[in-house]
Amino acid sequence: MIWTDQESLIIQGLETDMKRKFFTTLIIFGFFLILIFAGCRSLNNNDSRPVRMTSEIRLEDIYKQVLENPVYAINMIYMYKEIYSVPANFREHENEEWIQLTQFESEAIKNLVKLQENAIEEEKWEEAISLGRSLLSIGVTPVHLKSEALLILEDAKKKLSDNDILGAFLAAIRSHELQPLDQRNALLFLEKAVEVRQRRAAAFFHEALLFAGGYNIPAILGEYARGQDPVSEMIKGVATVIVDMGFRVERGYGIPNRALGSAFFVDSSGLLITNYHVIASEVDPKYRGYSRLFIRMGDAASPRIPARVIGWDKTLDLAVIKTEIEPEYVFSVVDRVIPRVGDTVLAIGSPVGLEKTVTSGIVSSLGRRFLQIGNVYQIDAAVNQGNSGGPVIDSEGRLVGVVFAGIPQFQGLNFAVPADMLAAALPAMLNGGRAPRPWLGITLCETFSGAQIIYTSPNTPAFRHRINERTIIKTINGGTIAAPQGGLIPAMQRELFLCGPGELVALETVSENGEVKRHILMTARRPDLPLLEAARIDRRDRIAAPLFGMFLTPLQSNLFVSNFRVDGVVRGSIADEAGISENDPLSISRLRLFEDEGFAVLEISVRKRRMGYLETSMQLPVWLDSPDTL
Repeated sequence: MIWTDQESLIIQGLETDMKRKFFTTLIIFGFFLILIFAGCRSLNNNDSRPVRMTSEIRLEDIYKQVLENPVYAINMIYMYKEIYSVPANFREHENEEWIQLTQFESEAIKNLVKLQENAIEEEKWEEAISLGRSLLSIGVTPVHLKSEALLILEDAKKKLSDNDILGAFLAAIRSHELQPLDQRNALLFLEKAVEVRQRRAAAFFHEALLFAGGYNIPAILGEYARGQDPVSEMIKGVATVIVDMGFRVERGYGIPNRALGSAFFVDSSGLLITNYHVIASEVDPKYRGYSRLFIRMGDAASPRIPARVIGWDKTLDLAVIKTEIEPEYVFSVVDRVIPRVGDTVLAIGSPVGLEKTVTSGIVSSLGRRFLQIGNVYQIDAAVNQGNSGGPVIDSEGRLVGVVFAGIPQFQGLNFAVPADMLAAALPAMLNGGRAPRPWLGITLCETFSGAQIIYTSPNTPAFRHRINERTIIKTINGGTIAAPQGGLIPAMQRELFLCGPGELVALETVSENGEVKRHILMTARRPDLPLLEAARIDRRDRIAAPLFGMFLTPLQSNLFVSNFRVDGVVRGSIADEAGISENDPLSISRLRLFEDEGFAVLEISVRKRRMGYLETSMQLPVWLDSPDTL
């Protein structure tokens, strides 16, 4: 039988309608089966145990932690306060819970103080310092315990007695920054610096001794501290780093596969500083090939000396390696000098394997945001592959920074990690392995009002404590962060950097309507790519804010395309650079993640108001190691 076009359409419509009814019936039938199954289970599992509220279970969880882990207990208490704020008509129940919660908090604080007392008695100074920072964040200052500066000083003197010279000097300087050293202790460290022939360390402690009022300084100490090492002497403390990764095959030929870099000694025991990306194959779990680490102190004819990685910090592209030789020269990691733009600097290293090469240039800029944490210096001294990890010094012989070069997204530009960030990062790296860094899960943008929270990543401390987006961070641990324009986020990162994962941090935020809230939360361990997990699991319209700098409001969408309106754009962001502006209609096709390479690509179509709503298809690429996270 032959059907007309109209009859065919009618039949197709009937078939479609019948299919729709069939599937609807099937779904309803499945739903009733689930209800019946759930009812049967509830009958079979019927017992006399009372049904408990989620909040009651949470209170029990908190109580278990009060004795075992008081820091985590306090974190849970403040999380509980954020989550279970009860309506006014349940005040009686709220009061009962809040009274119990107050008791738990008081007990947890007492246990936390006791833990610090025990750590001090056992001379576990690093643990005592960490616990003390957590106590200060919640406003508790036990009068019978030593201040953080004195605890750090005790740690420095213990390290000195254990012949850990580098650790002792780093701790002593940190203590001096918090509270100036007295004459006796400044003289103690000055004498040690002269003994181990570290001139810049001697100069630092000599100045500290003068500040403390010490004028009868032995002439030999003062003379050495006021001197300056020539560059020809410093070169002896710089080594070539060779990472042998076997062979790679190109066009049927086996070619030696090597990574070249530079390193410089910071301790007479054989500790050197280099870049993480130079030695990545030694510690990266994703690398499955052959990898052996060596250093070389002379030219190509010099023997290779085996070395090993002690610790590393991927966020700052730094690493500590060790070899079993005694260096002829040791660089002092003590100076907190911040160079000025235009100052002359020298870079020492082994470009393309040409060992002990010295190049001169100037500081081009101080505020480049190319690493996850803090600012780096841009320099114009000639730097090539192999210079990575070498020292940058100023005209007075002070260590200014560590060269990093050869990172794919920064080809052709030369940078240096500031020396003060190296000093701050070293203690954690010296403990061995990957240096743990704190993480709250917050992405920020700098506005005229301050550092605004534009995103909280799922399953992070900020997310669990329900810290609101679009609020401004007012203080961190009670202190207001002051910085010039463009430097506020790095300043906040540096403030948090000194904390460790698992410590309590106090944040004070202010909303657009002026409401101030205080949050106490426990830091987590910072991931290598802060926004990778969020990009995996969060909605595309939400992840567009931290990754691409645009706030989206959902509009009507279909099965294949999501439609949005742009509600705001962060200045200087990828969206801003792409010409996207407020109120532009926008649709997202897909978000592609390239996890191994560490970047993502958002495919969109946007009708820009500035271009007469002409529709444009775009691909927006972005690195996942955002420098604007806290």
